Amino acid sequence: MAALAGEAAALAHVPLPWMIGPLLVSAALSLRQWPLQASPRLRDVGQWAIGTTLGLYFTPAVLAAMLGFAWAIGVGVVWALALGYAFYRFLAWRHRDEPGLHPGAAFFAAAIGGASEMALLAERHGAQVDRVAAAHSLRVLMVVSLIPLAFQFSGLHGLDPSPPAVREVHGDGLAVLVGLTVAAGLLMRRLDLPSPFVLGALAVSMGLTGSGIVLSALPLQLVNAGQLFIGVALGTRFTPAFWHRAPRWLASVALGTLGMIMLSAGFACALAWATGLHPATLILGTSPGGIAEMSITAKVLQLGVPTVTAFHVLRYLAVLLATGRLWRWEARRLQARAG
Repeated sequence: MAALAGEAAALAHVPLPWMIGPLLVSAALSLRQWPLQASPRLRDVGQWAIGTTLGLYFTPAVLAAMLGFAWAIGVGVVWALALGYAFYRFLAWRHRDEPGLHPGAAFFAAAIGGASEMALLAERHGAQVDRVAAAHSLRVLMVVSLIPLAFQFSGLHGLDPSPPAVREVHGDGLAVLVGLTVAAGLLMRRLDLPSPFVLGALAVSMGLTGSGIVLSALPLQLVNAGQLFIGVALGTRFTPAFWHRAPRWLASVALGTLGMIMLSAGFACALAWATGLHPATLILGTSPGGIAEMSITAKVLQLGVPTVTAFHVLRYLAVLLATGRLWRWEARRLQARAG
């Protein structure tokens, strides 16, 4: 059914059809209490396919050009941390009178990072994990649905094309590429590193391409299947219990997410003026979405794939490393104020 939804979305010229179609149909059926489940293994396949494909855009020329605006990526990281903190203060203010709500729930729910990693940090610090997971699921759903549709209807696509190093599939090269990238993903998972199949496959594919080693492209059908698997993994989180658990909390998350999208768009336009990069590319690069979703959006809409990917990968790592430390600082601040 998800595959049929992806095909229908493609025929209707919906942007990002193989992710948005499956996402929406699986979410709708889950909300109607269909017993759907997403396979973690297929989700890993989807993340591997996207990570491998994105790495093929990082040619030596692209990497050299990116050095010129490395400072802008650093500014984007600072912006993401500041935006997440502002979102946290908004959630804390909106739910200040809610009994039993751990302040860490709002903090980890607002961080613009991976859902599973933020939920793990929330559990470690005694905050409500379900609130954190629900907030991240809703935020990603809104960003993945709204931004591509807005770009499609406003004509903001194909304005910053960055062709991959290779577009043709070569059998022997494909076998080597698959073997190396899968091995990297498995190694990162064995080491218990975050998003192992996205970052592992991306690191190997980018390293090969950046060194001028061109093996093969991935078949388009495999890339579309990867989007489908991720769409289903996102959509099946939206069960009836998800909406009934804390409707006021979800309303606050939705309102805050809309605010973050608009603020990030304004920030991206200012950064585009300072760097000379296309505003549409930087809107994707600074949006409050995930690595896989925003990077594959850039690929489909032909909007600066390496730039968007670099922004999101470095932001993801920075947020992952900084969030726990920032929470300890915030917890001490709250304790001092209460005392």
